[in-house]
Amino acid sequence: MAARTAVVAGTATATAGAVQRRQAGKQQAAYDQQAAQQAAFESQQQLAAMQAQMDAQAQMLAAQQAQAAQQAAPAAPAAPAAPAGGGTDLMAQLQQLAQMNSAGVLSDEEFAAAKAKLLAG
Repeated sequence: MAARTAVVAGTATATAGAVQRRQAGKQQAAYDQQAAQQAAFESQQQLAAMQAQMDAQAQMLAAQQAQAAQQAAPAAPAAPAAPAGGGTDLMAQLQQLAQMNSAGVLSDEEFAAAKAKLLAG
């Protein structure tokens, strides 16, 4: 009878241990899944924040470019309207147009038109 009790007790202990290990494995899998979901969520939040920051920077850059274009706009028509009497004045005006073109204030077409107007006199 003592042997039978020992066998039953040993089987019960082994079964209880197996059940506990299985439950622990399920809990660990659930924890791992939750951690992966949390990491994915945080990653998405970081990407969204980075995208918002990039959008804000792009808007600021566009605003700065628009402001620079507005500031340069009055200078573009004034350069061709100046008299082209002296050779040094003409050279200075051509250099100014070239600088404006290289700075991006004037497009290549605008530069060519302004240069032609200056050279035509």
